[in-house]
Amino acid sequence: MGRLPAVSSRMTKALREKDGVNWRQKLPPIPTVPVSAQTRWSVPSTGAPGANTPPATAPRGESDQTAAGTERARTLKEEGNELVKKGNHKKAVEKYSESLKLNQECTTYTNRALCYLTLKQYKEAVQDCTEALRLDPNNVKALYRRAQALKELKDYKSSIADIKSLLKTEPKNTAALRLLQELKSLG
Repeated sequence: MGRLPAVSSRMTKALREKDGVNWRQKLPPIPTVPVSAQTRWSVPSTGAPGANTPPATAPRGESDQTAAGTERARTLKEEGNELVKKGNHKKAVEKYSESLKLNQECTTYTNRALCYLTLKQYKEAVQDCTEALRLDPNNVKALYRRAQALKELKDYKSSIADIKSLLKTEPKNTAALRLLQELKSLG
């Protein structure tokens, strides 16, 4: 037993060197016992009716994988956010794209749209904002960023429509009001 802490701390040190201080978040999920095995070995003498019947919901392993996927998606999104802060929008797009494969989240779409705007990839920015709005129809950032992208694509009518939708939610949004004035002078 005396050697166990040394092995444990050596492993922790190796993981910390490889994955940094957030090494625990990068570990794979702990495997669960499949439902088929759980029901096979359950003891019906618990007195609860239906103690031996499998649950009607998805097997636990699937929900654990989903939770692990969601956690991994969140980590990737945070890595993307850090890359944006450093001005590395191209790499951030890659992180956000990986994150979206695991979990389609409105914020990740709007973050990637911001990167696309910076990289002057306006059609992609419009697509991401449209996806974000499918998830959250009144998302202010999605409406604003899509309006910006549409303006750059010279679709002033659609851009104005997005800004007007945004202003219904936030009538005093100064950035949107400014963009609306700019669009009216262009269109």
